Amino acid sequence: MEIDKKQLNITISKAKSGNQAAFSLLLDTFWSDVYNYQLKRTQNENDAEDITIRTFSKAFDKIDFYDDKYVFKTWLITISKNLHIDLLRKKNISINADTSKEQEKRAYLVVDENPTPEDRIITEQNLAKLLRDIKQLKPKYQEIIQLRYFQELSYKEIAAQIDEPMNNVKVKLLRAKKLLAEIIKKS
Repeated sequence: MEIDKKQLNITISKAKSGNQAAFSLLLDTFWSDVYNYQLKRTQNENDAEDITIRTFSKAFDKIDFYDDKYVFKTWLITISKNLHIDLLRKKNISINADTSKEQEKRAYLVVDENPTPEDRIITEQNLAKLLRDIKQLKPKYQEIIQLRYFQELSYKEIAAQIDEPMNNVKVKLLRAKKLLAEIIKKS
């Protein structure tokens, strides 16, 4: 997905004010760049995906610190590179150590105001077909869809249940909805 510099700056400004649709657009626009970068580094799809999720989680948490003098994609790749280095150094330490109480509180302020196109597609589908489509997702995405839409848990409750920071939950859910929408569109 391409986005011009003016539109990118507007989107980043909206993201800084907590607009969920702006976060989603940034994720859609830059996911492949960060994921492919990590895939080359890790040579492992699961590790690349986990680091990419953590990259967007951290970027969304630190979006207020982004300086538009720099290229946004480069900023994301730098975060991703640093996360990968940190994970290599602290293989046995949980990502939870990187999330402070203040960061967790700020994550609660990101409001999911409007249903996204993915949300509308998901709710319009026949339940049986939807369940078949969900089964095509990786197990971690199946779980997050199940917890959010079938058990109707809040982000906070999901984060507690899967023992991950709330920002990771939000990014995983955005990614799961995008992948599920692509599966639904194909079928």
